[in-house]
Amino acid sequence: MWEIVRAGGPLMWPIILCSITAAAIILERLWTLQDKRVLPADLPKRVWQLIESDQVDGKVITALEQNSPLGRLLATGLANRHRPREILMERLEDTGRHVVYELERFLNTLGTIAGVSPLLGLLGTVTGIIRAFNAIEAGGMGDPRALSGGIAEALIATAAGLCVAIPALISYRYLRGRVEGIVMEMEKHAIRMADALEAAQLRGQAS
Repeated sequence: MWEIVRAGGPLMWPIILCSITAAAIILERLWTLQDKRVLPADLPKRVWQLIESDQVDGKVITALEQNSPLGRLLATGLANRHRPREILMERLEDTGRHVVYELERFLNTLGTIAGVSPLLGLLGTVTGIIRAFNAIEAGGMGDPRALSGGIAEALIATAAGLCVAIPALISYRYLRGRVEGIVMEMEKHAIRMADALEAAQLRGQAS
């Protein structure tokens, strides 16, 4: 392995760094974006029950904020439950933007790695070809061994860049779609919460 890295030239080091960074981001996001950590299945039902029984207080809101990204969004709704629907939806949208920003953390970096890695491999190809031409200029075409170093550098750097870029791009697209799906679910819960709070207010006024 070490011989392959050396043969790939100096650009192998940034490619390796990109691969390590991409792997760390992918594993971290896969762990963070699990349903049970982002969208706990039983959380909305418990919140609706609290709203219907009028058992919402500061402790409940604080616990929700620390529960999950969805809990943070629902906690904002509960904290603004006595305000008009327009203001409530504005607060939910503001919190939603912050939650989405956290869900998308490091994804831009992963996308950058997916785009830069093949370019680093291409640059390695160019430097390898330059090295091969320098060998030709120095020793002529008679000795194939003089060309092998430059050709190996060109091929290895290209292959390494693509090996990093392809899984990084696939993971970036998957994680981006995962975040979009989570956002859609959160929007549904936010609308349901606004409806439930409005209905609770009407019941309170009627009684």
